[in-house]
This record gives sequence, structure tokens and C-alpha cells, in this order.
Amino acid sequence: MAFGSFHHSRHAQPMAEINTTPLVDVMLVLLVIFMITLPLITHRLAVDLPETDADAQTTPEKPARVELGIDARGQLFWDGVALSETDLELRLQAAARQKPKPELHLHADKSTPYQRLAEVMAAAQRNGLNRIGFITEFRTP
Repeated sequence: MAFGSFHHSRHAQPMAEINTTPLVDVMLVLLVIFMITLPLITHRLAVDLPETDADAQTTPEKPARVELGIDARGQLFWDGVALSETDLELRLQAAARQKPKPELHLHADKSTPYQRLAEVMAAAQRNGLNRIGFITEFRTP
């Protein structure tokens, strides 16, 4: 019995056959797609890379670190030792002359005014220290 029949009887049963043609069409399309893309995925390109005799001595060494702390009042601490503004300039200049230049790690208290932090960063940049890292944890000396 077809679905589009105009003959309505009381005892009409629903069609029990499943139309598998759309399912087979979809499966064949997927099979073709996988057959085309699989060689592209598994294709490997052989590259001859040069070999070197790199020693551990030729690797660049890590630059030194300078720990600069700023507390809530704006007081400066160079590697845990309190210092004044003029001492900061002298130490930044001395650190900038080192080879390689050290990294400046700033430890600032959460209530440190931003103006003070900006002044310290400007002084570091003015003296040639461009690698500055911010440490979120302030350690009291």
C-alpha cells in the first residue's frame, strides 16, 4: 500500500518497508570523501635535516635576574635590601652594563600606586633594561 493512496479503508496498515536508498546514497558519498582525503592525511614528506655538533658550551646562558620590590608606601627593595631613588638609578645603570643584560622582576604590593610603578619602569627603560617581568606576589624583606 502506498502513502499517497486515495483509498481509505478501515483496516489499512502502515507501510512496514524502510526506504534504504537515501541511507545508501549518504554512505557512498562518505566513502568517496574518505577515499579522497585518506591519502592526503597519511602522506609524509621526507626532509633531510642538517646535523650539527652542538656543545653545551655554545648554548646561550640565561641572563641574571634583578629582583626589585615596591611596597605599599613606594619604598624600593633591590634583591631584598632597601634603597633610595638615587641608589636605584646607579644600580640600574650598573645592571644595564652587564653582558647579557639582566631581567628586571618587579614585585609590587597590591596597594602600590600605579604612578610609582610607572616611574620605576620608566627609570629601568631609561637606563637600558627593557626586559621587565611582573611578579604578582610581594615578598617583604
